[in-house]
Amino acid sequence: MSAGLLLPYHHRWPKVAPSAFVAAGSHVIGDVVLGAQSSIWFNCVLRGDVNHIRVGARSNVQDGTIIHTATADGPTLIGEDVVVGHMCLLHACVLEDGCMIGMGATVMDYAVVETGAWVAAGALVTPGKRVKSGEMWMGRPARPTRAVSNAERETIVSIARRYANRAGEYRASSGPPQRARAPTQPGRRSRARPRSG
Repeated sequence: MSAGLLLPYHHRWPKVAPSAFVAAGSHVIGDVVLGAQSSIWFNCVLRGDVNHIRVGARSNVQDGTIIHTATADGPTLIGEDVVVGHMCLLHACVLEDGCMIGMGATVMDYAVVETGAWVAAGALVTPGKRVKSGEMWMGRPARPTRAVSNAERETIVSIARRYANRAGEYRASSGPPQRARAPTQPGRRSRARPRSG
């Protein structure tokens, strides 16, 4: 099994903790830092070009998710033990420790999801909103609908733990993510000899 690809932007490379996992088909670009035991699953894109992206320890970004930033004052910051479900879109937002972003959800610029909050699957958190600790938000646009139960809080903890463990198993077979090869310099001739007619 191959691992994901790291790419530079303006000579700045992603920094990946030795125990982090980046799955095949994923691209991590530019000013991105992945914490210990964090995991980026298959076919994700984390593009830290116009600002930076941080993913905390044991957080998981599941398959097909896209993370980007806004210029000047819009990094994307993901705390520790965060669960980001499949096919999410995160743009210039803050996810505090131990929150849940359900599958297919979108969190827009300058929104904040506090510790222990839950954004339901398919929800759209519009720019500048704050999902407060212990709240469940649903809908498009998302609104607070009820409190997160104790069982749901435990679910966030258990999913984060399971993904951290599973990532270790995958990483053992795939190895660390690969740095992109430097492009061939313009005008440089290939050493390969032409085939005879």
